[in-house]
Amino acid sequence: MPARPRRHLVLACVPVVVLAAALATAAPGAAPPPVSAATTTLAIKTLGNRADLVSGGDALTQVVLPAGTDPSTVRVSLNGTDITGRFARRANGKFEGLVTGLRLGANTLTARLPDGRGARLTVTDHPIGGPVFSGPQIQPWTCQAGARDAKCNQPPTYTYVYEPAAGGPFQSYDPSNPPPASAIARTTTTEGVTVPFVVRQETGYLDRDQYAIATLWQPGQPWQPWAPQAQYNGRLVITHGASCDTSYATGSAPSVQNPKLLGAGFIVMSTALDNAGHNCNLVTQAESLVMAKERVIDRYGEVRWTIGSGCSGGSLVQQQVANAYPGIYQGITPQCSFTDAWSSAMEYIDYYGALKYWEDPSRWSPGTVWDPVAMSAVLDHPNISNPVTFTNAIPNSGDPSRSCPGVPASQVYDPNTNPGGVKCTLQDYMVNVFGKRADGFARRPMGDDGIQYGLEGLLNGTISVQQFVDINTNIGGFDYNLDVIPQRSKPDRTAVERAYRTGAVNEANNLDQVAIIDLRGPDPGAFHDVYRTYALRARLLRNFGTAANQVLWRGQAPLIGDPSFADASVFAVDRWLARVAADRRAVPLAHKIREDKPGDVVDRCTDGAGTDVPSPVCDETVQSYGTPRMAAGMPLADDILDCQKKPLRRDDYPVTFTDAQWAALAQAFPEGVCDYAKPGYGQRGAIPWLTYQDAAGRVVYGGTPLGAPPTSVAFTG
Repeated sequence: MPARPRRHLVLACVPVVVLAAALATAAPGAAPPPVSAATTTLAIKTLGNRADLVSGGDALTQVVLPAGTDPSTVRVSLNGTDITGRFARRANGKFEGLVTGLRLGANTLTARLPDGRGARLTVTDHPIGGPVFSGPQIQPWTCQAGARDAKCNQPPTYTYVYEPAAGGPFQSYDPSNPPPASAIARTTTTEGVTVPFVVRQETGYLDRDQYAIATLWQPGQPWQPWAPQAQYNGRLVITHGASCDTSYATGSAPSVQNPKLLGAGFIVMSTALDNAGHNCNLVTQAESLVMAKERVIDRYGEVRWTIGSGCSGGSLVQQQVANAYPGIYQGITPQCSFTDAWSSAMEYIDYYGALKYWEDPSRWSPGTVWDPVAMSAVLDHPNISNPVTFTNAIPNSGDPSRSCPGVPASQVYDPNTNPGGVKCTLQDYMVNVFGKRADGFARRPMGDDGIQYGLEGLLNGTISVQQFVDINTNIGGFDYNLDVIPQRSKPDRTAVERAYRTGAVNEANNLDQVAIIDLRGPDPGAFHDVYRTYALRARLLRNFGTAANQVLWRGQAPLIGDPSFADASVFAVDRWLARVAADRRAVPLAHKIREDKPGDVVDRCTDGAGTDVPSPVCDETVQSYGTPRMAAGMPLADDILDCQKKPLRRDDYPVTFTDAQWAALAQAFPEGVCDYAKPGYGQRGAIPWLTYQDAAGRVVYGGTPLGAPPTSVAFTG
């Protein structure tokens, strides 16, 4: 795989927080570590989630028994009420049961032996409508038709489909009047189990929005979480949606009816809130996935590992959630990749500002003329229509007055007619992350202060001195109404610090613990810029000195690389994670991820139709390009929201400025220009597993660490 051509080989040194591998194994939904047969004390553990993040009033629970204990002698109670009858030694060898009837808030779960020894675990239950850790929920919010309350709760429904023996798409299946067995195809799972190809889909609501769970299902046969039907292979795939937007109403969960994955025995799951085009809020994305994984485990059985799949906004969710909430995924397969919402937003805001400048020649100084070559040099992109495509295809979530999905026009903010209305920006949608200003706006981590647009073009002669001076003195910035202002706009530094610590900007400081296959094709100027793949790699290299856990598959199909990639990459990551799971060495998880990668899971180049071709074919077509800030000197990692400054000095430029031009630049950059040899202001790695609410449910702006997962406390007598 070639490095990105031309420049940006020096990566700023940024301090990161590296999560201990032990925390990843304790993350919600991850398979718990094995319990030694030599256990001598009683212990209690919730299997579907951390004990302090349980939701919905129930929890699949295991009581770990001392060696030689007769299970019939154990007594289990919930808040003082005996619930022993819900527990038994199950077919999987564990003494477990589904604890129901949890009350909201703290619950005491106790297990005792006849000799007085016991264990006690505090289980904290949250509403199935949320929140669990995201803090006070966004308002207003419109629930779906049929919702039973303001939290959008509604009983789940179950539908069935089957794959016809003659081939073709799934067909509806009625368990009370099924088609002849000969009409149903048969499928063999990754574990060699062959069954009729019948799928059950569960659709319900949690966290005020829709979820979907699909799996191979044999109607009429039992399924318990400790005894799932044999065709379940113990693995989970999460599918995702596209784009990046903010919605104020329930939506639809992305499709989970993937024949190849379902036929192989995977459970396939999604939530409407993991569809970034419906919800681009990192925290509620993660929360909905934690809650839905808990639902899968409590109802269907434990999950050995979880793999993400999705393009565009789906890649964004995988990468930013995997870093901020490590352990939700063990493997990800981002396609047409975005690293995260907020560092990608820098390109958007620069495009928007450049268009405002170029489309209004009255803002140009006399004698200034722009041509496509010079514009391309400012954009660091050969297709000057890319800004138009990007800003039209992706809603401008920096505009508080824009049309707001799910909010009546009469309720949307207008600075003149409705100043108290709903401000429909992404930062206001993520107000629990960024906090509020005194004027009621959420703090904004974006700005353009200090950026020398077109610097590289000036240095290589593509942009004239006049063009460089003019764009930098006249492009201006934006106020909080997104109106153009003469001076450059400064990011809110509190918001900048919170963007990094919360993972809203994905510094990749926890991504060494995830197996990654990145899927890429040529970008014909459709804003899925290839540079983002290499930006993520640059962040990994900066943090860890290696990017060996990121494999790159490229192909000739625009954007996606190859139609076969999405499913094939899931199977490749599945084999990769199987080797990691079998590795019993006492070494960090990140080492296992790198060292247990199968020998055939390597960088690829295909013709776009499934046939591998030499890498140079992709070298010529899967071009990286860049961004306006890269053309202004930002490193390839592309993650500096607020640059440190250096003085503006004439002798830093191999060109001659007139005194008037130099005075204009000095006025445009009163505090100096970006010094990209230094890390950005407040730049650091994400603190994993933050919560945005205190014990009483009050907001904690910027989040606070959840801390280690609760464990049971042993007692005697």
